[in-house]
Amino acid sequence: MLRVPADDHLAVTVRVLTALGAPEAPAREQGELLLEGDLRGHASHGIRRLPVLAGRIRAGLCAPAAVPELDWSTPAVLRVDGHTGLGPPVAHRAVEALVERGTGVAVAAIRRAGHLGMLAPYVERLAGAGLIGLAVTTSEALVHPWGAAPAMLGTNPLAVAVPTEGEPVVLDMATGQISRGKVLDHAHRGEPLPAGAAVDASGAPTTDPTAALDGAISPFGGPKGYALSLVLELMVASLTGTALGREVRGTLDTTDPVTKGDVLIALDPAAFGGGVALGPFLDELRALDPAPGHAGVQIPGDRARATRAANLAAGVPVDPGTWAEVTAL
Repeated sequence: MLRVPADDHLAVTVRVLTALGAPEAPAREQGELLLEGDLRGHASHGIRRLPVLAGRIRAGLCAPAAVPELDWSTPAVLRVDGHTGLGPPVAHRAVEALVERGTGVAVAAIRRAGHLGMLAPYVERLAGAGLIGLAVTTSEALVHPWGAAPAMLGTNPLAVAVPTEGEPVVLDMATGQISRGKVLDHAHRGEPLPAGAAVDASGAPTTDPTAALDGAISPFGGPKGYALSLVLELMVASLTGTALGREVRGTLDTTDPVTKGDVLIALDPAAFGGGVALGPFLDELRALDPAPGHAGVQIPGDRARATRAANLAAGVPVDPGTWAEVTAL
């Protein structure tokens, strides 16, 4: 694994995207999200996505200079048309609008925006403004429903950030057992998948990553994870008017228009009469004696922050083949 300075990592994305017609600011916003993916140890959302993104721009499927259209259809509902622009700039404009709105509750329904990358940075921005932030997005059908073999649902990630007296509590999770990027990583290295992560084309559980690519990723948590993934997909489609199931396209390929949707929600605890101190309870959790085989209790967001800090100091981890590919773009 290569260790790349963060500035060099960001500079590659900015160079590639500006050469393809993106203004400097949105190119940086896109680059920062790819950098965050690699810094936090999620290479599937890191700079390895740049070649597909560049291919989508060249194919006319992504408009890197597009300006998103924001429309407050009600005092608390923001409809966002990304006009096929880069995902992070579109989502950042939505986050800024939610923070500025000041209505206590505000929801942004986003359509026709590129892949947002990791969702945690968006809800962290909301938490930084004292708001509880939620983000949900749909993706291509990669996950099988509980009780059937075909891939019909997206990995449909959910992120939530709750502000506290210290660092926010940040949940960022997909509803599949594993990301497609990690399946590809295992296939590349010839390593088996964790048990229960995927099924083959017949629906039989498999640890063979090649068979999993022909089959489907399993939902996390069995029927409960499937149910959560389903309601998230239905919610996003209902609020954004975007596609469902196998009709969701446009984040993994260079051939199809983007049809997925994204939803951002901001809740102001002060508007609800909140103000409970959360820190003491979190401290109590962290102070619990570890169970056998465990190092202790972690709060969601702790590990990502520690990984990010370590990688900023040591250099951003990037697969050598990926780095060679993106620097040649």
